[in-house]
Amino acid sequence: MAAIPWKLSPDRCFDADPAQRAVARELYALVKDLPIVSPHGHVPPALLADPAARFGTPTELFIIPDHYVFRMLYSQGVPLRDLGIPSRDPGLSRDEGGTPVETDHRKIWQRFAEHFYLFRGTPSGLWLADELVTRFGVTERLDGDSAQAIYDHLAAQLARPEFAPRALFERFKIELLATTDVATDTLEHHRKLHADGLRNVLPTFRPDVLMNLEHPTWREQIDALGDVSGIDVVDYASYIRALEQRRAFFKQLGALAADHSKLTPYTARLSDAGRRDLPARAARPGGRRRGAVRRAHADGVRTHEHRGWAGDAAAPRRGAQS
Repeated sequence: MAAIPWKLSPDRCFDADPAQRAVARELYALVKDLPIVSPHGHVPPALLADPAARFGTPTELFIIPDHYVFRMLYSQGVPLRDLGIPSRDPGLSRDEGGTPVETDHRKIWQRFAEHFYLFRGTPSGLWLADELVTRFGVTERLDGDSAQAIYDHLAAQLARPEFAPRALFERFKIELLATTDVATDTLEHHRKLHADGLRNVLPTFRPDVLMNLEHPTWREQIDALGDVSGIDVVDYASYIRALEQRRAFFKQLGALAADHSKLTPYTARLSDAGRRDLPARAARPGGRRRGAVRRAHADGVRTHEHRGWAGDAAAPRRGAQS
């Protein structure tokens, strides 16, 4: 079958109305060559900290790390294991793993290409098309027939020095890049970047897992918090001190923001007794398995903490909830 040429309209993101499109073109022309300021993102800092780092295979770049891609395919019946996405079976520890997954990256890419039509009309599809055509020079539409030829083309491009992460960072004229980092991260990669003069890569403080008593690794994360902060986390007060220490550490390396996953718009303030009791209750061996921490208790800590980031989490107020 003959290859189908792939060309993108320069007006693909603009309104169909001629008058609005003219204004959009004018505005875009004013900003398209300006440096990029990215206040939020998920670029692994290790990719930039190591000058020799590479993105790996096309599958490792476009599919496996991108939950927008594999979740779309999963929603349409493609098993995650067929996309190289590991799962953990109930009852198994993190080290024990789960269902075996596909490891042949060409096969994963083939499945992705055969289902690429599913991304039509989606933001992910728009983004993927722009990456493939504009950044990587792909000239034929991605489908099952063109999959392997395009894979070879991408692999060859990724092997070039111009497509190393640091080279792209400079080519894209990135003025500031904020990563997303768990609160217990040692930020060793950011320290390396700053030592190399790349002080425009900043960490972002994300403490979500430490605030979720229902998370299966909460106890391990609390232990890690104590290790990296040097504070023995034994009660709510020491828990707050450890979080404050970590936030201050992030700010020392340039952090400008904190990133929180908020499941509901609800906030509350715990009573003194509630603040004292809940983390200790969760920390008891087997406490969560025996139902010692109910959903309401876990929600209480989360909603109190989210309110606390905007003010003083420890300050008592009238009408506090337990």
